[in-house]
Amino acid sequence: MNYDLEIYDTTLRDGSQGEGINFSVQDKLRLAERLDGFGIQYIEGGWPGSNPRDLEFFELARRRKWKNSRLAAFGSTRRKNVPVAEDDQVALLLAAETPVVTIFGKTWLLHVKEVLRATPDENVRMITDTIRYLKAQGKYVIYDAEHSIDGFKDCPDYALATWQAAAEAGADNITLCDTNGGSLPGEVAEATARLRAKVRAAIGIHTHNDIGLGVANALAGVGAGAVLVQGTMNGYGERTGNCNLITTIPNLAVKLKKNCLPAASLAKLRDLSLFVDETANLRHDPRQPWVGETAFAHKGGMHVNAVQKVSRSFEHVDPSLVGNYRRVLVSDMSGRSNIVMKAQELGFQISNDTPELKMILNEIKDLEHKGYEFEAAEGSLIVLMRRCLTQVKPKFDLEAYHVSMRRASGHSICEATVKILVDGRRAHTVAEGDGPVNALDSALRAALSQFYPKLAHVQLIDYKVRILDGAEGTAARTRVLIVTGDGKKEWGTVGVSANIIEASLQALSDSMEYCLMNHS
Repeated sequence: MNYDLEIYDTTLRDGSQGEGINFSVQDKLRLAERLDGFGIQYIEGGWPGSNPRDLEFFELARRRKWKNSRLAAFGSTRRKNVPVAEDDQVALLLAAETPVVTIFGKTWLLHVKEVLRATPDENVRMITDTIRYLKAQGKYVIYDAEHSIDGFKDCPDYALATWQAAAEAGADNITLCDTNGGSLPGEVAEATARLRAKVRAAIGIHTHNDIGLGVANALAGVGAGAVLVQGTMNGYGERTGNCNLITTIPNLAVKLKKNCLPAASLAKLRDLSLFVDETANLRHDPRQPWVGETAFAHKGGMHVNAVQKVSRSFEHVDPSLVGNYRRVLVSDMSGRSNIVMKAQELGFQISNDTPELKMILNEIKDLEHKGYEFEAAEGSLIVLMRRCLTQVKPKFDLEAYHVSMRRASGHSICEATVKILVDGRRAHTVAEGDGPVNALDSALRAALSQFYPKLAHVQLIDYKVRILDGAEGTAARTRVLIVTGDGKKEWGTVGVSANIIEASLQALSDSMEYCLMNHS
């Protein structure tokens, strides 16, 4: 397939240099297979000369068939004063047996003189010797011109000389790298345009995000003639990261109308982003453009009212284009449209004319004023809406509870007692736990399970506490947010009180009520 430009993914190499990122060989293989299925044209697997893990990856990757992607091994130009045919790391690049080899070389005289301790002419020979040698071995060669933009700003003539030398040596693509990530879009565009005017080779762009312009600089490079964009999924990378391909790809495809992927891939973008974070064992950024949970979330009443009438009035694209979806948030900033759209999203039959709508809106605003927050507690929101709309009695009444702590045999023991009422029948249970909330959770579950055995499979997954008015010291109100699951789905509930145990019990009670509503 012919593309306007191509995507080069370096998550497995440059991305793995980010703090907190540590991919196993199997992780890298799974990621590479997912990227291949997505349609990424180039996947940089690693630097076979740098560590045993990358050597093993390339050995295993050779045994797989790749449908859409070409694997690239990454390395450097030959070492100073070493013939290219005798350079061990160049030999390892060939041993990786990838169709593409990407090498980096120096553009900036500062690095040539102070880091390599080489002469400018020797640096140029290192570049040309290595490219010619790899081309003679039948490789598709991408030359990453390291520190391109800084080098061009420092000495344009020398930077251009290194790029022209790479082109004359046969490089298939010359990629300009803003390695320090401190350049501005205009500077990137200028360097790219100058290179385009001087060489016939295809041009690529590789940017970093040190000043928050990684994506903007990549787009500037494309605007000036680059036809290959390098970056990483979710912007992983050293320091503040690389150009985020998850953000760049839809900007290229949707905003710039560039054909850069198979037609069906864009709708899988959010799933790909989530998969990469899951593999890296990182929490997904909810505010990530295009694919984040809040990317198409609406909170202000006037905004929601407008979206309800014309979605594009406050959405730059249809969320489904990238596999995302619209979310309506409910808070004390909500208007009637928020409540209607959110209730419909949650499955309630409601309209602007529903009589109970005002009651729901007023109760939500009153609770949010007291410190409740429903954006991450849809379970509590559903319980509230159902109570207002249907007037159905709760599945249980909590008549009394007691929590105590004692120390015995050098250990702290927490104990909770709960008394509930279900259809005129009482249950009174006692349970111990690792802490007061754990004991209370166990006691409440034990009591309710006598009437609702299905709750035996429900488990507390997450528990968060936030002090709302710290100036009050130990008398401050506390908001408790819990996440509960039954093995199939998860839901959040909230409670607020000056008593952390009381706040926790509110959230726990809503959690059980929500579960019973959805299993009745």
